[in-house]
Formats: sequence, structure tokens, C-alpha cells
Amino acid sequence: MKKILVVLMCFLLSGCSLFQSKINDIKGNLIGNGYTIYTYDNYGNEVLQTSGSKISITGNPIEQTSYDEDGSVETSYELSSVITITIDGKEMESCGDTCIFEQKGLTPDVDFISESIDSSSNSIMDASSVSRFINKYKNMFGKSRVVVIKSQLGQPIVAYSGDKVYWEIPEDLPKMTKLMIDGKALYIHRANFQIIDKDLLN
Repeated sequence: MKKILVVLMCFLLSGCSLFQSKINDIKGNLIGNGYTIYTYDNYGNEVLQTSGSKISITGNPIEQTSYDEDGSVETSYELSSVITITIDGKEMESCGDTCIFEQKGLTPDVDFISESIDSSSNSIMDASSVSRFINKYKNMFGKSRVVVIKSQLGQPIVAYSGDKVYWEIPEDLPKMTKLMIDGKALYIHRANFQIIDKDLLN
């Protein structure tokens, strides 16, 4: 019985996007993940493209000093807006630009950019409170969604879609969102974006 439960749990976790995201992080820390980095200006114009077989991203903590009521000094650290990108052993710092980190094997779908949303369902399952609860757990396992990325001024740049899309906010990276799209990682830095259920698209 225990063996059956272990096999069942492994099967469930292997399809869980949250689990895939953690495995992707471990692999990246050990051997690195291959990415192409697209950098854009505020208007959505591509200004730089970089790729490498081993790419990692790290935040840069800065020291903050504050004073208590009794006059004693307290020191704390918070992340600056600067990220350090290590590309095959060479470093590049970035601050302020919109960057998309696309893992090798992930391909954008630009056809979805001009889609519109029109939802008129009256189903009891679409009630806001119920939907929020269900969608919270659907996100952990990944659900069929479209990701539309825009520049900081709202100019559409690119769109991705997948049957299993999961997102999270990395605690150790400033102004960054990590997505898993069908098992591949996509990092979005300083960009406007929408993650839309495919069922909402005409």
C-alpha cells in the first residue's frame, strides 16, 4: 500500500507546475539553464539580445540604516533594482530595462497579442469568491493560459501560451516574475503583463 501511495504521489508531483518550477531552480543552481535574454526599451523596441548555455540571475542587496527611538542604529538589507546576470561565466548588470529571459525550448506565440476578452458566463462556478479559491489551486498545478507581455509604457511585445502555466514572485530577485510554461521557465523583469485563461479568448 505504501509503495502505491509513493508512486501515486510521484505521479501527481511530476505533473505539478510548482514542483517543476522547484526542479528547474535546482537544476539551474547546479548546472545552469540555457536562456535567451531579450532586452527592450520603454516603447517595446528590442535593444539587445543575449544567449548562453549557462545563465543565472542574482539580486543585489544593499545596506539600509535606521535609528530606533533610543538612538541606537539598526542595519538591514533590501534588494536594489540592479540585477546581475551571469552568462557562461561573464557578468552583466542591468537596471531599469525590460528583460525577458526565455529558457531554451520555449517559443512565443505572437498570434495571441491582438485577442480581445469577452466573458458573459452566468455559471455558479464563475462567482468571484469561488473562482478565486479554485484558481489559486489551479495555478499550483498549472492551467491553460496565455501570457501577454508589454513594455513599461504598454506596448505589446510578445505572447506565450501553454497548457500548464504557473507563476510566482521570486523572493530573491527584484521586480521579477517567474513563469513555468509547459515545463520551461520564463522570467519577466520590469514589464507589464497579463496572464489570461484561454477560455476567455475568443
